[in-house]
Amino acid sequence: MARIYTYGGELAERNHTVGGLQAGKGSRKYSQASATSPEQAAAVAEAGIDMLSIVTQDVAMVRSVCPTTFITAALMLTDHPTDDDLLRNGFAAMEAGADALYTIRGLSAVELLAEKGIPVMGHAGLVPRFSTWTGGLRAVGKTADEALGILDHCRQLEDAGAFAVEMEVVASEVLEEITKRTSLLTSSIGGGPAGDIIFLFTEDITGENPDPPRHVRRYGDVGQTVAQAHRERVEALRAFHHDVTDLHFPGPAESVAMSEGEATRLRQQLETLD
Repeated sequence: MARIYTYGGELAERNHTVGGLQAGKGSRKYSQASATSPEQAAAVAEAGIDMLSIVTQDVAMVRSVCPTTFITAALMLTDHPTDDDLLRNGFAAMEAGADALYTIRGLSAVELLAEKGIPVMGHAGLVPRFSTWTGGLRAVGKTADEALGILDHCRQLEDAGAFAVEMEVVASEVLEEITKRTSLLTSSIGGGPAGDIIFLFTEDITGENPDPPRHVRRYGDVGQTVAQAHRERVEALRAFHHDVTDLHFPGPAESVAMSEGEATRLRQQLETLD
């Protein structure tokens, strides 16, 4: 564990730091997953996952559950439309405990954040929210010309001050060559094994997503467990409903009786009042 001061000025410990991750480039792989609930965050921490990718709104919640895990907080596109939003909400996320910020916005956004000393992860390859410009959701970098364009984008991210880049659904050979040629930490999601960081969403890893993309490998079947829990919940509620309407619940076991003889006395006294 490394001792650090957070951007909010708190003394803390982290499993990884930006400097440590950069020093480890090329010598080891780092795992990265997501979390959208305290339960997912707790599972990620207990499993020993190296890094977390979450949205800025969840930083405080996830940090309370994962006090030492390296967190990258995503500044989602439509949640932070202006530069003022980007800076204000970015600093708020860092103060809440994020270790880095992630954005799919242009190079100017990366520069804006990096100039303030914030570690920034950019994005290259497939950008799902911009997929209309590329003809839909598809792998990127299957031709040499397209691959060179991705490399150029990564070099522009370096110049803009990014420390890392998420590489989404790029040809594996392209990621292998780029990872060797960039100082950026490359985070592979659907980009093959050459990334410095290997990233999947938790719901894909655990089998909670009923329609996962091609690049996912399921390591669990939580979806089936959740579905079974839902079925059992419905059956329990249905049985309760039937017992209520059929006058089978509550019964003596679930009710409180008066002391012996007191019910008779009560009824006698009530008759005198009627």
